[in-house]
Amino acid sequence: MRAGCLTKAVIGGIVILGLAIVSLLFLPSPEPHVHLPAEEVFDISGFPVTNCIIASWLAIVVLLAMFIVGTRRMKLVPKGFQNLIEWIYETLYNFAEQAAGPRKARLFFPLFATIFLYVVMAAWLSLIPGFDMFGWVKEESEIKGAFAGEIKDIDLIKTPWLRKANSDINFPLAMAVIAFFSWTYWAIRMIGVREYSKQFIKTDNITKGIKLLSNGDFKSAPMTFFMGGVDMFVGFLEFLSRFIQIISLTFRLFGNMLAGAILILVILYLVPWFVAIPFYGLELLFGFVQALIFAGLTLVFSVIATTQESEHE
Repeated sequence: MRAGCLTKAVIGGIVILGLAIVSLLFLPSPEPHVHLPAEEVFDISGFPVTNCIIASWLAIVVLLAMFIVGTRRMKLVPKGFQNLIEWIYETLYNFAEQAAGPRKARLFFPLFATIFLYVVMAAWLSLIPGFDMFGWVKEESEIKGAFAGEIKDIDLIKTPWLRKANSDINFPLAMAVIAFFSWTYWAIRMIGVREYSKQFIKTDNITKGIKLLSNGDFKSAPMTFFMGGVDMFVGFLEFLSRFIQIISLTFRLFGNMLAGAILILVILYLVPWFVAIPFYGLELLFGFVQALIFAGLTLVFSVIATTQESEHE
C-alpha cells in the first residue's frame, strides 16, 4: 500500500514538473507593467479606438451571439442552450422582482440585467489565456541595445489589442452615469417632479415655523425653524449623495477589476501558468460578485429614487 502511494506521489511530482517546464518554455509571461489609461490601437476618423473599447465590443458580440443562438429556435420545452438562456433570464428577473417588487421590476430589469451580463462577460473574457498577448510590436529603435537573452517574444508587444474592459475607468463611469440618469428619469416619471424634489428640499418645518410666527407663537417657532434648518441640511446631503453614488459605483468596479488584472499579471510572471489556475477561479468568482454588486446597487438606487417621501417614512 505504501509502495502504491509512493508511486502515485512520484507520478504526481513528474506531472507537476512537466507542467512547470511546459509553462515556462511555451507559455511565457511578460514582465508586469501597469498602464492605467487604455492604449490606442487605431483610430476611426480621428476617434481613438482603445484596447478596452475593442474588448467591450467583443463582450457585446459574445452576449448577442449567445442570446441569438439560444432564442433562434425556441421550443415549448427548453433544451440545451435555450434552457441555459431561460435560466439566466429567470434568475435575474426573480432577483430584480424580489428587490424592487413586481411593478418596478418590469421597468428596471432591462438596465439591471444588461449591466450585470456586460460586466461579468467583460471580466470573464479577459481570463482567457492569451487574451492580452497579441498586439502591435515595438519598433527596432525601442529594443535596440537590449541583450537577446533578456527579451522574450511576448515582451516585444508594445500595445495589446485587448485589455479587460472594466480596467479602464471610462467604462464603469459611463455605466454609472447611464444608471444615474435612468433612475432620475424613472423617479420623475413615476412620482413626479414635486414628489421627487421633496427628497432633497424639505421645507415642512420652515413653513410650520412661519405659521407659528404669524399666529404669535414665539415660543415654539425658534425650535421649529431650527428643525427646518436641520431638514434642509439633510436634504442637501441627500442631494449630494445621489452624485456621490456615481463616484462610488465607478471606483468600486474600476478598482476591483484593475486589481484583479494586476494580480493575474504578477502571479503569471512569478510562477508557472498552471500554478495560477486557483487565482483564475478566484477571478471568475470575483468578476461575478462585482457584476452583481454594481447591477444590484443600480437596482437598489433606482428603487430608492422612485420611492415617495411618505413611503420612506
